[in-house]
Amino acid sequence: MRAPLPAEWPTLQAEQALWQSGCRLVAGLDEAGRGAWAGPVFAAAVILPPVAEIAERLKGVRDSKQMTPPQREAWAEVIRQAAAYWGIGEASHAEIDQYGIVAATRLAMQRALLACGSAPAHLLIDALRLPQVGIPQTALIHGDRQSLSIAAASVLAKTARDDWMRAQEEHFPGYGFAAHKGYGTARHRAALERLGPCPLHRRSFAPVRQVCR
Repeated sequence: MRAPLPAEWPTLQAEQALWQSGCRLVAGLDEAGRGAWAGPVFAAAVILPPVAEIAERLKGVRDSKQMTPPQREAWAEVIRQAAAYWGIGEASHAEIDQYGIVAATRLAMQRALLACGSAPAHLLIDALRLPQVGIPQTALIHGDRQSLSIAAASVLAKTARDDWMRAQEEHFPGYGFAAHKGYGTARHRAALERLGPCPLHRRSFAPVRQVCR
């Protein structure tokens, strides 16, 4: 018998309650890159098949921030194969500057839902609500640590964004995007002060705005 997961690992408790109420398609949503200084914010939507066995198949999936890069990459492929439906969406750095990070995050989530290929009956979202989406929804604080669907979405969003940011190293060398993925590290700050902002930087964010003065 396999050992039970630690108590802080995500479960299907929220999903199963909805499945039992008749909502068979439940989408978990999460984002990646909300706090970065550069690049888009990514979001993922994951609809798991409404069967208890999916918990065993995805045993080991958790909040992407608690996983190593190799773990995220390996589990992302398993999640894509195991999910009934999944989709990725993004909002650009320009949209973040124009609308604000919260509105841009919601926009990325809406695009992830559209990319899913099937309309869910209920949404489980990590700490947000989508007022422009007419689907019943539940905002869960630390949802990526509670809901397996949200945790799976966090892994897909994180790996998709990391891949995108690594590719930008070729177009914008010197900033270290392949290493820090646009987040506010000491190396990123030093590069920003040395080179100035590049077209990917979020000029509405204070560390970037200070360099632009």
